[in-house]
Amino acid sequence: MTFKFNKSFFASSMLLLSTEICIAAFLTTGFIRHTFGDYLSVILLYCAIRSFIKVKPIYVAFAVLIFAFGVEFLQLFNLLDYLNLREHKLAVIILGSTFSISDLMAYSLGIITIFLIDIKTNSSWKL
Repeated sequence: MTFKFNKSFFASSMLLLSTEICIAAFLTTGFIRHTFGDYLSVILLYCAIRSFIKVKPIYVAFAVLIFAFGVEFLQLFNLLDYLNLREHKLAVIILGSTFSISDLMAYSLGIITIFLIDIKTNSSWKL
């Protein structure tokens, strides 16, 4: 693992961040808000990490997936209630408020997508 700036991943993460902000600001219900936003969120995290750290894509993929699953399972145990953050809109947006198996599937599909794109476009990486 080395620290190295990657313009392509950085540009991708900025585009994805803008997209996620628009989804959060303008959509309150539906597939795009609840499922596609989760799909994009793990791709955003993956790209953000790969913007600054040169490491095998499989390591980043697993780390992001474990993080996303961890946050989702914290929702199952009502983390927001334990931290008294249920009324704070930003905390609810970032941490989420309800556990959903479909979110876990969206995270998994998002990681698979970006991982395959990364290894296909960068032929020097191997599993």
